[in-house]
Amino acid sequence: MQRTLSLLAFVMVMAASLAAQQGGPGGQAPQTPRAQAPIDLAGTWVSVITEDWRFRMVTPPKGDFASLPLNDAGQKAGQAWDPDKDIAAGEPCKAYGAPGLMRMPTRLRISWENDTTLTVESDAGTQVRRFVFGTAPAGEPSWQGSSVARWETQPEGQGVAPGGGGGGGGRGGPQLSGGLRVVTTNLRAGYLRRNGAPYSEKSVYTEYFDRVPGPNKDEWLIVTSVLEDPTYLNQPLMLSTHFKREPDASKFSPRPCEVTAPVTR
Repeated sequence: MQRTLSLLAFVMVMAASLAAQQGGPGGQAPQTPRAQAPIDLAGTWVSVITEDWRFRMVTPPKGDFASLPLNDAGQKAGQAWDPDKDIAAGEPCKAYGAPGLMRMPTRLRISWENDTTLTVESDAGTQVRRFVFGTAPAGEPSWQGSSVARWETQPEGQGVAPGGGGGGGGRGGPQLSGGLRVVTTNLRAGYLRRNGAPYSEKSVYTEYFDRVPGPNKDEWLIVTSVLEDPTYLNQPLMLSTHFKREPDASKFSPRPCEVTAPVTR
């Protein structure tokens, strides 16, 4: 009897191991991040700027760092900004790194590069961000850094508004709602604003992407972000940035990075 039980236990363990190797019960392959998506972020989105207009639509005056928690080192670095030096150094994109880019007046074109990577193209500065589900390749520091993504989901009706047009349609079981969490590191030092307000290469940029339905069948992309920078900020910088979905990409118009002169008071 004991030998029979031991044999049965062995068979159960082997069966569980085989099922795990094949992706779970029934030998089904695990779902890809694309199939698991609780919301559909694909499409073209245009920034809607209703706050901080004077910092986002134009280059603010040198030294105008209102509402930014810059420490003494950040203030000093910002006051030393010289647009001519950026041009001479061949670095017109210093304001187009991920933390600054998302506050630009821009359109975003979001698509799946493959089942584990979301691509976010910006027509401002012709920048491309890649959100990798899993481990993002390190490489050299860059304006857009290395971004690791994951879905944050829960059953609908438990505190999160239902997502519009879920990219994982056809899933069995309870429908999910939620959003996308993206953590970006490995950034080159750049500007939070086009007037030289700095962030350093030690920055950690965390974003939460949520798709929200609006009136008149509008769809909104809400990006809540937290930038932590031990070099230039005395506390995390928290922002909410809004984008509205467009019917197509006909207005998506890529343009290169540029250094623009600050407005005069």
